[in-house]
Order: sequence, then structure tokens, then C-alpha cells
Amino acid sequence: MSANTVYVLNGPNLNLLGLREPEIYGYDTLDDIAGMLEDRGRDLGLGIDMRQSNHEGHLIDWMHEANAEGAKAIIINPGAYTHTSIALYDAAKSIKVPVIEVHLSDPLKREEFRHISYVGMAAVKSITGLGPKGYILALEHAAGL
Repeated sequence: MSANTVYVLNGPNLNLLGLREPEIYGYDTLDDIAGMLEDRGRDLGLGIDMRQSNHEGHLIDWMHEANAEGAKAIIINPGAYTHTSIALYDAAKSIKVPVIEVHLSDPLKREEFRHISYVGMAAVKSITGLGPKGYILALEHAAGL
């Protein structure tokens, strides 16, 4: 692990990208997005540590790990935990590593319950509604931190 590593954490149901509601989330899989990030990361001199879990505690543990390892940044798509997890908010606030929130869709253009982002309240930046390009923009932002 180096100071040029960016953790990319993905929450619940994102393992189903490409299959799950493609009219909202698109046809790219998480592996497709990982490949795009690795390519762009190479150009930026950044390593990518891409992970996905359907379990909130794993995401929190990985945020703590990123902090302990001295990662450059964390890009997180917390999925539905965006709108429910004060624990992820607390984790983001308790570490020194900057957290960048990303969402494939724009939660503000969806159901009202999706309009609150606890993770976004603790993030240095939120990028929403740009599909996989949002991950790339988040990585480019991380490169400038």
C-alpha cells in the first residue's frame, strides 16, 4: 500500500451492475468500472484498490484500513447506505483520508427518500448522475488532493 493508493468502495447491490435496473444504472458492470479506473489511475500515477460489499460493517472496516494504510483518498458509492448510515458518516468524519462520494444516478432526481446523503455530509466532494464517468471524475479529484 502506498500514499498513491485510492480505495474505491462500493456498497450493497453494486455487484449486480449491468443487470440491475440498467435503465437507471446502465449496462457497465463493476468490473468494467474497475478497468476504467485502473487505466485512468495508471495515467495519474495512482493505484486502485477496488472493493464491494453488501455489508455496512465491511465498508466501515475498509475506511478504517484506508486511513491506517495512509491511502490518498477513498471513493465510495455507498448504495442505499447513503440514505441510512450514520455509521458511514461517523467513519468518514473520524478518519483523515478524504472521502469522495459517487453515485451512478442522481439521487435528487429520484424518490424523495433518496434526497438525504449522510455520507455526502461528511465527504469532501459528491459526484452524482454521471454514470461510470463519475468514478473517473472522482479519481481525478483524488489525484489533485
